[in-house]
Amino acid sequence: MRKFIALCVLFVSLASCSLDDSNSNFYYEILPIESVVIPDEFTLGETYEIKVSYLRPSSCYIFNDFYYQSNLNQRTIAIVTTVYEDISCTQAVELVEVSFNFIVNNTGTYVFKFWQGEDESGNDMYYIVEVPVVE
Repeated sequence: MRKFIALCVLFVSLASCSLDDSNSNFYYEILPIESVVIPDEFTLGETYEIKVSYLRPSSCYIFNDFYYQSNLNQRTIAIVTTVYEDISCTQAVELVEVSFNFIVNNTGTYVFKFWQGEDESGNDMYYIVEVPVVE
């Protein structure tokens, strides 16, 4: 069985390699969150969809993932985009909405810090939302 698993891992490793370097002209960029749709309160054990909107500067910016940091009942969230450099892009700014599911597994109040960019001094700015958990 171990040989079979090792052989599968080796096959997957080799199959995932590519000598084509054409996809390497991109980078990641964190974009500020413009608006948030979040419930006023949570119920323990429930799952909630949290929607966030951000401004996409051009069609070269593609949603990649959420930056999501958790510390006790505090969550810090930002938008991570992949920016492609070698494609033809439209320069129209567009408001994009994305969402994630949040599972309530603690009591107390959750504090969400949605990153909204930096001020003139380079300090991070956040839209802070406190959501209590009710039973």
